[in-house]
Amino acid sequence: MSLQSTDQVADLITRIRNAVMVGKNEILVPTSKLKAGVVEVLAKNGYVSSFEITDEKPRGILKVTINEPGMQAKINEITKVSKPGRRVYAGADELPTVKSGRGLVIVSTSKGIMTGREAKKNRLGGEVLVKVW
Repeated sequence: MSLQSTDQVADLITRIRNAVMVGKNEILVPTSKLKAGVVEVLAKNGYVSSFEITDEKPRGILKVTINEPGMQAKINEITKVSKPGRRVYAGADELPTVKSGRGLVIVSTSKGIMTGREAKKNRLGGEVLVKVW
């Protein structure tokens, strides 16, 4: 019997953070569109090396390669902002910046999951999911 986390993104973020701390270079998590979107943004911005989705029953597996073997992880800190008990929403003008722009905010908007910078450019607000630097 596997325990199902109610907050999928928090589970993903915790697994990535733990893997970085112990020096693992890849993790496997049950997949979902939301997790795949978050990992895709992390990969596009160079925080994870790559990701791959495999279709298995009853649920697909999301394989995230954090860094290549022998390389240093690019993630210094990764935290979940919006939680099930306290959702955090921000308009396009109120989206936070991380480490004076050196970090990244991942936002769930009506047009999909994107970085805070992309959301500001498209004049979109949404739920602030993750901060990473």
